[in-house]
Amino acid sequence: MSKRARIATFGCAGLLVILGVACAVVIGRGTGEVLALVLIGLGFVAGTSLVFLEVGLTEDRERARELAHSAPRRSERRRVRDRPRLDRMRGKPRRLG
Repeated sequence: MSKRARIATFGCAGLLVILGVACAVVIGRGTGEVLALVLIGLGFVAGTSLVFLEVGLTEDRERARELAHSAPRRSERRRVRDRPRLDRMRGKPRRLG
């Protein structure tokens, strides 16, 4: 998300809150209160959602940076030694010790 898009989305959320307050002041009783409730609620929900989105994107960037930094290259990877397989003991009593 670019800086310009981030500013625009948070600005729209703030604008919804401001419009809600303006509706409560300008428009009459019932209709103004309902519009204010809806617009302010949408503004706060949008703002909270955007904050959580930013936190998630930041964590994703950090994780990608860590993986790129810590992941060994193919030539540097160690091969896991093949372990000998244990014999199967179906139908035979277990040996302890």
